[in-house]
Amino acid sequence: MEIEEKFEELRKRGEGALMPHVYFGDPSPEFSFKLIHTLVESGADLLELGIPFSDPIADGPTFIAACERALSSGVTPRKCLEAIRELREGGLHLPILLTTYYNLIFSKGLEEFCEEAKKAGVQGLIVPDLPVEEAGELLRVTRKKGLHLILQVAPTTSQKRLERIVGEASGFLYLIGVEGVTGAREELASSTLELVGRVRGLTSLPLLVGFGISHPDHVRVLRRRGADGCVVGSAIARLYSGRLEEPEKTLPAISRFVRSLKEATKE
Repeated sequence: MEIEEKFEELRKRGEGALMPHVYFGDPSPEFSFKLIHTLVESGADLLELGIPFSDPIADGPTFIAACERALSSGVTPRKCLEAIRELREGGLHLPILLTTYYNLIFSKGLEEFCEEAKKAGVQGLIVPDLPVEEAGELLRVTRKKGLHLILQVAPTTSQKRLERIVGEASGFLYLIGVEGVTGAREELASSTLELVGRVRGLTSLPLLVGFGISHPDHVRVLRRRGADGCVVGSAIARLYSGRLEEPEKTLPAISRFVRSLKEATKE
């Protein structure tokens, strides 16, 4: 399913989107497959699948540890694409966004990386360390290959730069809800709510807010402010990272948590 189709489906149902973010291979590929199936069964609308990276500069302690565990389990970019292909062959239809850092794409070659991602069943890329000012070539290649390059904006983004990002964006816009790195927070910052309003006034593209989402109330507040959905990652990783010897036993708790977030998108 394409990203546009998913958001149109949600709009007709009067729901917001929930996009879980997981690093594939943490703590093992086998668990990641079980986790992804649990997330989908519990209401995920899109999936952000991260390729583990040795220096994930946008991530906080929870996801840094997740990357380290995934790399230790032997996960590579190729294995991530193979996993997506396997998920597609198993009947997974929701849009998949592949998150990676630019060096991995550049070292592979932009054309080849995007071609392989598209063939595996990816709908878009998220590249946290690639500013819009340097994204021209990747934007060109992703458009050529039928992929979206999902662009990010933050509370510190200037109005001029925001307008440029909006002008280049497709699929949806990823709003970084807090200044700094990923990680669950107890409260939403006022700058997050202000950012939703700023961006909403410039575009009709769907807006997903990430970085710090950890409670259904966060989702409700953001939906009322005009966001089309939320991204949740670290809060999920925290649920299983305390039981790494038997992470499968945390899947029921993860399911309850994700269902509570999804229900909040309907209010």
